[in-house]
Amino acid sequence: MLETLPVEFREAYATLFASRPDDVMKKIILSELKRRLAEYRLLDKKMCNLYGMPFAEFKKQKIVEKNNQSFRIEEDYCDWELAIDGIQSVTAELKKLEKYL
Repeated sequence: MLETLPVEFREAYATLFASRPDDVMKKIILSELKRRLAEYRLLDKKMCNLYGMPFAEFKKQKIVEKNNQSFRIEEDYCDWELAIDGIQSVTAELKKLEKYL
């Protein structure tokens, strides 16, 4: 598999992952999950700051409806809901994989 990569990628691979291929794949998968979790948490924090409340309160107060289905606010709602779901999903996935750490 590595043979098809340009030499610069193979060199970077060797520098980053001086271990067995199985261990490398574990690291890559865990790193990607952690990156996604950080991205979802960042979006959640941004929205909490923007609206001055957590998502559950935003939903409970029906902010989208109170703002006449404003496209921007509805889009924020969808993005925020996706981030909350992503936090839960990725956290659960990491918990399942923690036995391999």
